[in-house]
Amino acid sequence: MASGGVAVASLWTEVNRCGQNGDYTRALKALSKILHENRDDVTAIQCKIVCLVQNGSFKEALNVMNTHSKVLGSEVVFEKAYCEYRLNRVESALKTIESAPDQTDKLKELYGQVLYRLERYDECRTVYTDLIRNSQDEYEEERKTNLAAVVAAMSQWEKAPMEDLGLPESTYELCYNTACALIGQGQLTEAFNKLRQAEELCRVSLAEDSDVTEEDIESELAVIHSQMAYIMQLEGRTDEALQLYNQVIKLKPSDVGLLAVTANNIITINKDQNVFDSKKKVKLTNAEGVEHKLAKKQLQAIEFNKALLAMYTNQADQCRKLASSLQSQNPGHPRPVLIQAAQLCREKQHSKAVELLQQFSEQNPESASGIKLTMAQLYLVQGHVTKACDVLRSIEEFKNKAGMVSALVTMYSHEEDIDSAIDVFKQAIEYYQAEQPGSAAHLALVREAANFKLKHGRKKEAISDLEQLWKKNTNDVHTLAQLISAYSLVDTDKAKSLSKHLPSADTMSFNLDVDELENSHGATYVRKKAGKVVGENLPKEPGQGEVKKKKKKKKGKLPKNYDPKATPDPERWLPMKERSYYRGKKKGKKKEQIGKGTQGATTGASAELDASKTASSPPTSPRPGSVTGSSTAPSGGSVIPPRQQKPSSSGATRKKAPQKKKKGSKGGR
Repeated sequence: MASGGVAVASLWTEVNRCGQNGDYTRALKALSKILHENRDDVTAIQCKIVCLVQNGSFKEALNVMNTHSKVLGSEVVFEKAYCEYRLNRVESALKTIESAPDQTDKLKELYGQVLYRLERYDECRTVYTDLIRNSQDEYEEERKTNLAAVVAAMSQWEKAPMEDLGLPESTYELCYNTACALIGQGQLTEAFNKLRQAEELCRVSLAEDSDVTEEDIESELAVIHSQMAYIMQLEGRTDEALQLYNQVIKLKPSDVGLLAVTANNIITINKDQNVFDSKKKVKLTNAEGVEHKLAKKQLQAIEFNKALLAMYTNQADQCRKLASSLQSQNPGHPRPVLIQAAQLCREKQHSKAVELLQQFSEQNPESASGIKLTMAQLYLVQGHVTKACDVLRSIEEFKNKAGMVSALVTMYSHEEDIDSAIDVFKQAIEYYQAEQPGSAAHLALVREAANFKLKHGRKKEAISDLEQLWKKNTNDVHTLAQLISAYSLVDTDKAKSLSKHLPSADTMSFNLDVDELENSHGATYVRKKAGKVVGENLPKEPGQGEVKKKKKKKKGKLPKNYDPKATPDPERWLPMKERSYYRGKKKGKKKEQIGKGTQGATTGASAELDASKTASSPPTSPRPGSVTGSSTAPSGGSVIPPRQQKPSSSGATRKKAPQKKKKGSKGGR
């Protein structure tokens, strides 16, 4: 027994020494011997679990905890939750943490990580804020980095307003996360400047470590450069963005999430062009573990783009399969249905596409607005303008907007349905009269309605609109003139009474000097006046009249073969067939048939130019290596190669939503 106790003590000494040296594999061997002596040694079991976690054997560590759950009890709650978290069993980790009897600081740290992965950002922010307020240790900077990541995620995915939590920007991680939050708020210029600052801080901090190479620095900067490229893409600088994206891809960073987002954004730039490159890049989005690195909206957008790429590459079955899968995963999302409709339109099945969209809009009224706009577009493509107008007028959210009113009036005018166009104006004016009376939008609609009615001869109907406008501004002379013109057809007395409000001619003259106006630089016509003589006008003597200048007549041009001695043909103005001396075309004489043989060959001249048929020309001897005989070569000179056409570029295509890559919290990476 004594010898066994000495052996166990020496084994514990070995475990302690290996733990200090970080040799956890050797420590596990010693612990296995200890547990062989005492299977229920709680301390040995806990040490074994820690060694397995340090070696990354999370599944084996979890099995050990489950096997000795009765002996361990709640002693290893943190270790169990951490193993479940690292095995991507996030829901199980959450249950384990919430079931813990005591919420220690390390459990709260892990709780924040779990909430972040579950995208429960509001609760996660509360946890990290409490940790930063109530703890002071060497991990404070990491907590602030994680809190900045939570704020950035809320700004990007939930469009929450950016809060100033007083976080410093002393590290490149903090600066990067601030830039991500600014992108979510649409402040692209400020975000790009923050990324520049993060890049400088990263280079400075990594340059201090002598073991870090330039390749290591570029690999760490890859996430910053990818985000810079994303901002360039949003600003329309696609060439610069594509170049920067490709640089990130060439570095082959270890972060599969970064590679997936970068590849997806390259695909969105390519659109329906360079599809072979897009097919290569889409493989990077299928890497193992991508689903655990990206947010749900990022994964969703990548799947949408896969379906669109299948459509652009004419993989109809694959496109339908992906779109159906997306629709089952996101029942109320309109994009999978739009992709299916687009595929049907490519197959010239517009009616089926409209039916599909109609069915979805009835089942999902909250997403019906965008769907109905697409339906109206499809109706217009088929030439059903009235049906398109009916669909647009059924969109309650947009039907009274100025743009929608303008579109409806234009389409009804095209169909010469003036009554329906006036009804559109009437409904919109009634809406603004009730919601925003007297606003600029209200008065603009009234004026457009009046002008439309006057343009189409509906002066009687335009009177009420014109009166409303004139009462708002009695100094508007143009509106008053329109109102008088309209009343002149209905009530002449009213027109006369309103005409009294017109300004007088004296007030309308504006004291203009006519001579000065005519002599101005912009005058197109100047009335010339004779010089005035100072003094009284002298009476004209009889016979003394004004001398009129005679205009010189230009001589007509004569034909080149004009002979002044010859008398001109009196029938020269008649067509040739109507002249008395016309005898018709002469028949019987055959002209030489030029161009009937091979190119450039003639029948008459060929015999004269053939030197072999002349008696005076001696026969030619064949050149060495040539073939004699009677074979002839085609005439017409040397052969011109066909001209190649330059490839043409295709038109605009559907845009795909680019993706953003956000710096995740350190504990989950």
